[in-house]
Amino acid sequence: MSRIQKILIVGGGTAGWLAACYLAKALNSKAPQSIQVELVESAHIGLLGVGEATFPSIRGTLSAIGLDERRFLVGANATYKQGIQYVNWVRPPGAPGADRFFHPFSIPSRRDGSPELLPYWLLGGAAAGLSFADAVTMQSRVAEQGRAPKRAGDPDYQGPFNHAYHFDAACFARTLAEHGSSLGIRRHLATVERAELDEHGAIAHVVTTELGALSADLYVDCTGLRGSLIGNAMQSPFHSRHDVLFVDRAVALQVPYPQADSPILPYTRATAQESGWTWDIGLQQRRGIGYVYSSRHSDAQRAKEVVRRYVGPAADGLEALPLTFETGYRREHWRKNCVAIGLAGGFVEPLESTGIALVELGAYLLTHLLPGDRGDLQGTADTFNEMMVARYDRIIDFIKMHYCLSQRRDTPFWVDNTDPASIPATLRQRLAQWRHRPPHRLDFVTDLEMFQPASWQYVLYGMEYRTELEPMRSAYPEMAAAQREFAMIQQLGLHALKDLPVHRNLVEQLCREHRARLPG
Repeated sequence: MSRIQKILIVGGGTAGWLAACYLAKALNSKAPQSIQVELVESAHIGLLGVGEATFPSIRGTLSAIGLDERRFLVGANATYKQGIQYVNWVRPPGAPGADRFFHPFSIPSRRDGSPELLPYWLLGGAAAGLSFADAVTMQSRVAEQGRAPKRAGDPDYQGPFNHAYHFDAACFARTLAEHGSSLGIRRHLATVERAELDEHGAIAHVVTTELGALSADLYVDCTGLRGSLIGNAMQSPFHSRHDVLFVDRAVALQVPYPQADSPILPYTRATAQESGWTWDIGLQQRRGIGYVYSSRHSDAQRAKEVVRRYVGPAADGLEALPLTFETGYRREHWRKNCVAIGLAGGFVEPLESTGIALVELGAYLLTHLLPGDRGDLQGTADTFNEMMVARYDRIIDFIKMHYCLSQRRDTPFWVDNTDPASIPATLRQRLAQWRHRPPHRLDFVTDLEMFQPASWQYVLYGMEYRTELEPMRSAYPEMAAAQREFAMIQQLGLHALKDLPVHRNLVEQLCREHRARLPG
């Protein structure tokens, strides 16, 4: 039996260091240093710090690796995120009707003995004009009033409302690297030139410019879109989904706040544009703003004009950073003794912030599927690949739903997104079923889904999808009880506004508390 004793992660950044910390903490929690986790990163490859938005799973991951929340907030320039506000997705700017909706992270209220509220909202039980998210959760109101999802006295990574974070990706990676040293991760500062294979086609070692050959039992490719190991050395092909999700370019700006005490949005704002959408993310000292667009429908010069128009005069003199990507994935994230985590394995355009969540998933699956014997890798690889591909396909369906349900027909980009040929058959089938019944948990396979039924419901009905439930009205006899729940949620929302601090105030307080604890 040949036991796995060493794992080498190639590439730093968020993916590399998050995976390294999770593996080191989880694998060695019971038997210290039973598996050595090492990481090699180049001093010559810079880290992007345009601003990252995350998924609520990040709280569990940061807690699992033992990173103090206040230290994280200070080190990563982090703030809180309670969901996503969508602007101008349903219809063009200026058209009659609502111009925005909210996708909160909290699930719809469901107290013991009370009915599920979605059918009763569809049947008109909530107050007139109240959106689904506003009717079934208090979080929309809390977020849009600039409140934080928790209070200073709440435990790390816990609070009344489900939440994630925004942070500077470069700062986050450095914070993880510092934390990783306490977990026993061995860091090599070197540039990997190539990987050399053994007689079985597995990686024998990687060759670095500064340190020569580095070897391990298992190699984790965190080299980003380059996919230096999984793509170049292992020749695992990339499966593009550009036929479904068109955006493949972005231009990003770092925009300072006009004043030091300017409000910080406690959510991501995604505003639909002529050939894509802009993200707007509030960090502690600045906003990260970018325009994600389709190169088939626009060009770089026009993209810069769109993002500068969105930002206004504050964009004057700021350098716009261009980014190139493609939505898709490798059907084999794991081949032989090489596992891709993060962008090396695939990427889904940044709407709904799945990038880091997929890093978390990859690290989780690798940790808990890892066999003790190197000879058992193929069966584990098959399971890993099957689960990752299924997760990607379901995410792509969810993201495409945002586009294909739009009523916008004002530009070719939005027209093309409603072409049935660009909508996966799995999504078309679900949407057809949901014409006559709302989404149900039975529509989803829990272990393969990143987005739970509530998220599908928030976006589906935020995009004003029509489910005709009137013929089934007699199946929902608890209208009076549902109406009491709707009213109660509105009342509790007022109390929550009084109980929760202003977002910036909380972030600054927690950061002060961390700095006060530092020696000297």
